Amino acid sequence: MFLRPEDFATVVRSTPLISIDLIVENAQGEYLLGKRTNRPAQGYWFVPGGRVLKDEPLAVAFERLTLAELGVRLPMSAGEFYGVWQHFYDDNFSGSDFTTHYIVLGFRLRLSQETLLLPQDQHDDYRWLTPEVLVADPLVHDNSRAYFLQAPGVPGL
Repeated sequence: MFLRPEDFATVVRSTPLISIDLIVENAQGEYLLGKRTNRPAQGYWFVPGGRVLKDEPLAVAFERLTLAELGVRLPMSAGEFYGVWQHFYDDNFSGSDFTTHYIVLGFRLRLSQETLLLPQDQHDDYRWLTPEVLVADPLVHDNSRAYFLQAPGVPGL
């Protein structure tokens, strides 16, 4: 269930959010990034993903998010668990003065880019980059870059 903006602001101000990131690789060894239209990380290139909703089983969240972010509904078994990550942001969805903290479950997927129907509501542009280009690009957000620089786990602990 999605919350009213004022209720969601209270949650973001008070507690970490749980999310799933989709680290999508094509047949050429390139990874999908979208240019974010919303806070946090607005204007940066970022892997697709989204939050897990209250009372939503992870398998259901995975299917919902692959459909919403990639245009194709995939079972959780289509992904390879890549670890638990932490994302910290100095801003939040509302632009008010509080931070955002995510606990992220990363999943790697290998997909044919021809099967994807990429939406435009969270990202206004997409591109496929090799890990070498991705980590060197200053417009790729640090939280996405970390998937290619660090071993899976809980960075920063």
